[in-house]
Amino acid sequence: MISNLKIENRIAASPARPKLVKATTPAKTEQRLLNRELSLVEFFRHVLEEGFDDQNPLLERLRFLTIFSNIVDEFFMIRVSALKEEVEEGWVHPSPDGLTAAEQLREIRHRLRPMIAEQMRCLQHEILPELAQQEIVVTSYASLSPGERGKADDYFKQNVFPVLTPLAVDPAHPFPYISGLSLNLGLMVESPDADRFSKTASEARFVRLKVPPVLPGLVAVSGTKNKFAFLSEIIAANLGSLFPGMRVGESHTFRVTRDADIDVREDEADDLLRALQTELRRRRFGKPVRLEVADGMPDEMLDYLTNSLGLESDDIYRIAGPLNVSDLTALCEINRPDLKFRPLRTSLPSALKTGGSIFDVIKQRDVLLHHPYTAYSAVTNFIRTAAEDPDVLAIKICLYRTGQQSQIAESLIHAAEQGKQVTALIELKARFDEENNIEWARRLEHAGVHVVYGLLGLKTHCKLTLVVRLEHGALKRYVHIATGNYNPTNSCTYTDLGLFTADEDIGADASEFFNYLTGYSRQNDYRRLFVAPVNLREKLTGLIERETANAKAGRRPARIVAKLNRLADPNIIQTLYDASEAGVSIDLIVRGICMLRPGVPGISENIRVRSIVGRFLEHSRIFYFRNGGDEDVYIGSADWMSRNLNRRVEVVCPVNDPKLRAFLKDEVLQAYLKDNARARQLQPDGSYERVRPGADEERFDSQIHFEGFQMNVDI
Repeated sequence: MISNLKIENRIAASPARPKLVKATTPAKTEQRLLNRELSLVEFFRHVLEEGFDDQNPLLERLRFLTIFSNIVDEFFMIRVSALKEEVEEGWVHPSPDGLTAAEQLREIRHRLRPMIAEQMRCLQHEILPELAQQEIVVTSYASLSPGERGKADDYFKQNVFPVLTPLAVDPAHPFPYISGLSLNLGLMVESPDADRFSKTASEARFVRLKVPPVLPGLVAVSGTKNKFAFLSEIIAANLGSLFPGMRVGESHTFRVTRDADIDVREDEADDLLRALQTELRRRRFGKPVRLEVADGMPDEMLDYLTNSLGLESDDIYRIAGPLNVSDLTALCEINRPDLKFRPLRTSLPSALKTGGSIFDVIKQRDVLLHHPYTAYSAVTNFIRTAAEDPDVLAIKICLYRTGQQSQIAESLIHAAEQGKQVTALIELKARFDEENNIEWARRLEHAGVHVVYGLLGLKTHCKLTLVVRLEHGALKRYVHIATGNYNPTNSCTYTDLGLFTADEDIGADASEFFNYLTGYSRQNDYRRLFVAPVNLREKLTGLIERETANAKAGRRPARIVAKLNRLADPNIIQTLYDASEAGVSIDLIVRGICMLRPGVPGISENIRVRSIVGRFLEHSRIFYFRNGGDEDVYIGSADWMSRNLNRRVEVVCPVNDPKLRAFLKDEVLQAYLKDNARARQLQPDGSYERVRPGADEERFDSQIHFEGFQMNVDI
């Protein structure tokens, strides 16, 4: 691990920290909560630190740096844009932790700017030099040999010059529209001679030149080696050919981030599909929220861009390095297995290896899937088999993120063509997947699939499939419920859980749940399933309060272990605080946002929170309650956030099989709690400390452990 990379701009420096930790009861409610946005920034820090970690393979370190850039981009497009809108509209009400929008924006800048500077330092002084030693070279145009420059110039003439469109600004040409996240060159152009009519020197004009996004950002400049130059630098070196006879000034790169949130008034939209398409077009023209510029850009040009875009000085980020870090993702695809994580070995549960009917297997026992260690073919084969089985009468499924290519959607089309009743609930409002989902919705409808777009005012986030089969004259229901999307591509990089079951109560619940989605029934309870916004909040609160009651009654140990992505619901947090005060031992594994303050005496001293960031994105959700020894374990799609409990359709399912419950509790959750390689422990002030092996402990990486363990366990 690189120990000298310090980016410690944290609340820990605040004088309020010792008062908070020592107080038995904070004076203000907001002192009980951490800020949502700043907690998310701390997650970004974890991703960035994985790029700093020299125990990760070199190209994987580079990948983490590119991921950091991508998630920060999205953060500005969605969260920062919302905060800026609050400030502009004069919204003075603070967030639940007590910070105003302006205070949050100020602290976000305070934390992110040093992190970006460290990202650039690591990229330019560690990653790229070390890659060069491995004969993967990214170099400046000026450093190319004459032959390599000739190759780059030829590429420019043949592939770049024809698609470039310089846009000059003058009285007849106003400041151009700058598309979000596009890389641009800004330069000044003027005539070298005096104007022949006025006999006065001509005025220099600002020119914007967009680097074509349809071309690779890295250009190979060697026929035999992995040697590259940035496309933007090749363009900058050939500007003279774009402005013959003119004096061309030095160019400087810049990049604009725009508001990309979508607001569809469903109650006013007669056609949700058409309304969403309109909003997607508007997204391109969202208000600017950030301007990134090359560190060497002159102040005069920077001021001109800032004013033309309607931004403030606080919105400016000077970058001492490449603005287009995501272009370096192409290097991660180079065939150098020695510089990458070892390929993952996947397996199937032993029950699915028999070669018999998958329906016979599920009828005999529940089957747990643990992705990515369990091959996702277990899911795609289940749906494909259902599509082809002549005894299957109906398939119903919730699709949240489908991706551009979808074996599952293709199977649904095939099932409809076979005459089966197929219903697909497609969430059109899945952020940044809207266009993919719209396209699949059209294709499915065209094939005869009954496509439903969800409930008014709610985003359908659950992951559930119901297969209805005719067996011996009676109908039998088979259910797959999961924590992750029906997206085989994501399944390779996300940790998720899935459950196959033929449990009659769960099957009946699934039928009624789909009726709730497609027929707008007023279902207010279910036999086994917890469903948001119907009863999930009530059930979840009841489970926590049951542990609290057990602790107060002396039925100890009272225990809660939960793994989730985000924890940001103030009411759930308060219920956890109450449980902690009663003596319930609580361990939370929260990947990203966590507004709960752990370890505060008198409030949360029995609560521990850790976050794990590694090769795979932790996405599974598991909830364990000891219940006086009669243990309960649940899996599902919901995080403990207000939006998941109130404004989304979510499903959480009990794990009934004792063997599977034991596996989730004793193997999966315990492995995450034992991790001392990728885990970070949340402190009361909102900062995180890396968990290190003790003097007598071995390094334990939960993600590596699961691969080897999964190959040999029978679940």
